[in-house]
Amino acid sequence: MQSVPREWLDFLRQQFPKDSRIQLTEIGGNPRPISPDSTGKLDYIDDAGQFHVKWDNGCTLALVLGEDRFSVYLPEPQTFKLYMPLTADFYGRDEWGDMSEDGEEWDGRTLMDYEGQILSALVKNRVPEENESGLMHWYGEDDSVDHKVRSAVFTVEVRNRQLWGVAECRVAGELTPEELTILKEYLGGQASDGWGEGFEQRPIEVDGGELYVHLWQPDDWSIQTEQESLAMQRSGIFDWRKVWREKKSSSLCVLLPKHSNWSKNSVKGITARARTS
Repeated sequence: MQSVPREWLDFLRQQFPKDSRIQLTEIGGNPRPISPDSTGKLDYIDDAGQFHVKWDNGCTLALVLGEDRFSVYLPEPQTFKLYMPLTADFYGRDEWGDMSEDGEEWDGRTLMDYEGQILSALVKNRVPEENESGLMHWYGEDDSVDHKVRSAVFTVEVRNRQLWGVAECRVAGELTPEELTILKEYLGGQASDGWGEGFEQRPIEVDGGELYVHLWQPDDWSIQTEQESLAMQRSGIFDWRKVWREKKSSSLCVLLPKHSNWSKNSVKGITARARTS
């Protein structure tokens, strides 16, 4: 059996995540073949590059690159959320309608009463280019994160008696720790210097004045999964800066190799298709 370089194994596993749907077109020289048009679910890709499939008929036959022909349908995207603390500056109007020059800083607990206005402003701040994939339109990298994360938008959600900023993503398959780190860094950059910087400069009209909402703050800020956020709350740890520094120190993912003796022709027989959500 042909040896598969580690770089290509990483690439295959990134492109074809667990639980992708498999449809067989033609089986090669297997002594116990299954019928064409059989379907199943990808379990894993082994170190030899074989696709181990849990077939719908109960079989567990593996498919071999270059010998078997089959199509891969990526998993249906699932909603995945990242949470970040939300703050705002409120500028009130006096009895003559003049705006105060001194703002009040409001935290997520105070902002709970303004969820509807903030959500509406977030939606209005989106541009037509973001209609299909949201913030991922601006991602600009051809890597596994771009392949798996179909869309990402900023929204808000009340949890644990306060309003949180949320990056709501649609993800096909499961993100690796390295991919999650890359996604967090990208969305954190959008919250601080990109999309969020423009948003925080636009006033939101509320009773008695205007709100300027911040998805990012220079101190005490992090972007976390729901599980990470709950774990911190239960342990009483709220040093967001420490968590953010630790997350940024994590390694990045391996991208498609540019040079390899194991060329793209070695994956002939696979048709990769992404379902539209």
